[in-house]
Amino acid sequence: MKRHIAILGSTGSIGTQALEVIAANSDIFEVEVLTAQNNADLLIEQAARFKPNTVVITNESLYDKVFSALDPLGIKVYSGEKALSGVVEGESIHMVLTALVGYVGLLPTIRAIKAGKHIALANKETLVVAGEIITELAREHKVDILPVDSEHSAIFQCLVGEFHNPIEKIILTASGGPFRGKDRKFLETVTKEQALKHPNWEMGAKITIDSASLMNKGLEVIEAKWLFDLTAEQIEVIVHPQSIIHSIVQFEDGSMKAQMGLPDMRLPIQFALGFPNRLKSDFERFDFLKYPSLTFEQPDAKTFRNLGFAFDALAKGGNMACIVNAANEIAVAAFLKDEVSFLGMSDVIERCMSDVAFVEKPTLDDYISTDEATRVKAKEIIG
Repeated sequence: MKRHIAILGSTGSIGTQALEVIAANSDIFEVEVLTAQNNADLLIEQAARFKPNTVVITNESLYDKVFSALDPLGIKVYSGEKALSGVVEGESIHMVLTALVGYVGLLPTIRAIKAGKHIALANKETLVVAGEIITELAREHKVDILPVDSEHSAIFQCLVGEFHNPIEKIILTASGGPFRGKDRKFLETVTKEQALKHPNWEMGAKITIDSASLMNKGLEVIEAKWLFDLTAEQIEVIVHPQSIIHSIVQFEDGSMKAQMGLPDMRLPIQFALGFPNRLKSDFERFDFLKYPSLTFEQPDAKTFRNLGFAFDALAKGGNMACIVNAANEIAVAAFLKDEVSFLGMSDVIERCMSDVAFVEKPTLDDYISTDEATRVKAKEIIG
């Protein structure tokens, strides 16, 4: 039986690569749902090719355009955020790939888990914002959360067959982004064009900026805590500029396992969609002779303060990670519009961490209100 996949965010970087994986394994996978925020043209093109049962265009002003193109093909078309959350409950869906960017992925993921759908998670913000709620729901509904982020996929792959063996620590690797080794004076004048030039990975704008500021690694630290039931003391970050070792697990006997490969997001996507089987691929293979030296460095958390903010939020608990995430989303959006400087993004996050009300044991409603309040405060700070 084919696995029917719903892809939330099919027109983004992860979504488009997931469709490449599905096209190469059409005997195994079938597309059931595709969704997009604004890219109606690409959504229409994808739907015409993969013939999903349903598509959702979240931007309601684009509904008529998508409907007129896809209705003749017998494809159901819906619009709006309520439709985005509701579409994941379809009976024919086996797995939901959450490839949305940011906080918007939280509620659809919750609905999918409650509907008993296994989750391929590329939306790290879901666990950053409400990790305790998400993991409890997954246990309650017996749902697997399979990580798609390359680092968390690497950890998961290292743990297959080792789940009964306690983890001493994990080591998340970071490329260092385009500004590795640069000091604060240099960073005072960097532009969004410079920040968007990642040395190793091709990603969407938001995650690329997060990588440049090390916030992406900070969010991954928080995500790892929930995915693998770890403490902050069990999570280490090292800079590995070549991006060949994607992450490492160290066990209690001192032995270490690392997952390696060329920086290609199709590999962790395919692993999550096909788990527990490894599917044959024609991806480029790693050649040790082309990489005679793999190097490692300590991250510069004094210059790139966002990584430290993430560890602080993890230590504080409660709704602090939700505050960090919301403030960062607003700050990145402002940076991409030239409304705040690169270093100014960290100032916005720091102010929000001190000014937004802390809730020690938040409910889902608390997370929602925290997210809203933080966005208001962040915009107020930016001016």
